[in-house]
This record gives sequence, C-alpha cells and structure tokens, in this order.
Amino acid sequence: MRVVVLEQEAEDGEEMKRQENAEAPRTQRKAERPRRSAQAKKLALTTPDLVLLSLLAERPMHGYQANLELERREIRDWANLSRPQLYYSLEKLARTGLIRAAETDKPAEGPERSTFETTEKGRVALADALEHESWTTQREHPPFLTWMALSWQARPGVFRNQLKRRRKFLLKEIAREKKTLLSIYAEVGHRYHEAIWMVGLMLDQMRAEVRWTHQLERELARRARALYPQFAEGLPK
Repeated sequence: MRVVVLEQEAEDGEEMKRQENAEAPRTQRKAERPRRSAQAKKLALTTPDLVLLSLLAERPMHGYQANLELERREIRDWANLSRPQLYYSLEKLARTGLIRAAETDKPAEGPERSTFETTEKGRVALADALEHESWTTQREHPPFLTWMALSWQARPGVFRNQLKRRRKFLLKEIAREKKTLLSIYAEVGHRYHEAIWMVGLMLDQMRAEVRWTHQLERELARRARALYPQFAEGLPK
C-alpha cells in the first residue's frame, strides 16, 4: 500500500494525503487492539466482583456494611467470598468505574468512610456476565465423592464411620437451613424469591444425600471390587 501511495505522490499530492489520512486510523486501531485486549483481561469480573456489584445495586453501602450484610445472608453457603476478597473487589470495581462513591448523609458504621453504589456501567457489566453459558455448564466436585473414590484404600470400618459422620453433618445442616428458610420467609413475605428457591434446592439436595447414605449403609456388606477392571496402557496408536 505504501509503494502505491509513494508512486501517486508525484502525480497527485492531495490524493496521497487522503489515503494516508484514511490509513492512519486503521493503523492506530491495529496498534490499540492488543492494549484493549489486555485491558479486557484485567477487567474480567470474578464471582466476588459480581456478588458485590449485585449487593451495591440494591442500595449504597460502605465496605464494612457490605461485609456484614453478606455474612447475614450466609454468603459462604452459595459463593466463595472472603472478607479480603470483598475489599479487593471494592477497590477494583471503584477503579474501573463499575461502582462509585455515593452521596449520603449517613455516617459510616465502621472504619471505612466511603459509601459506594453500582453505576450504570456496572449494572450493564453485571447483566452481561449473567448471560454467560458457563453458569449453566459447570459441575461441582464434592469432597465427599472424592473421598468415596479413594475409600477402598481405607482401613476396615472407616467407610461406615465416615458415612455416619457425613449423615450427621447433613442432618445438622438441614436443621440450620430450615431456620434460614423461616427467616427468609419473614423478610421476603412470599414464596417466589430467589433466596427461597436457593435454600429449597440445598435442602432437597441434602435430604437426597441423607437417603443415599442410608442406602449405602444397607448395601455395604455386598461391596466388592470391579470384576472386569481395565487400565490405560501406553500412548494412543
């Protein structure tokens, strides 16, 4: 392209200027692409980011208050979010313009002095993230299933003892979640709310696992190794 422009310069200087002016934005866009891509990676939203964006979209809060509210909602039952992660997300979201300092007359209740709210840009980013297919195509990796896969190496009697421990834990969690469900009913005032659906699903899953542990205990005496084991050997031919 440059050779053609130089050849045209002798014949028509004005035409060369027009072509160079048209080429400059294209060159600039190409140069900016890697930078923009790197910036997009830096702005990738994590689960803590999304949880905080959603919470601050409800009403403005400062960091200490947001942490208390997430603890009240028992966040660790449905998202892995620690207090340090929350403050890291708070700084990140403010720096990128997804949240902003809100105007409020209420004094902060903790050491933080800035109250934040989700911006329109933050709401759009949250809505975009909630459309990703990855939310619906993931499987959990329960530690108890990992233990079960390895349990044939355990000492005699350990399988039954661990099974009982698991069931005892599940029954305790079921009792706790029943109380949580009652408190959600009192706050929400109806049955058609995401928090009620979430706790309902957790209760159903734990009850199903309790029934499963009883079944395993009944079948334990018949436990045996695989009759026709197969193992991978060598590289594919």
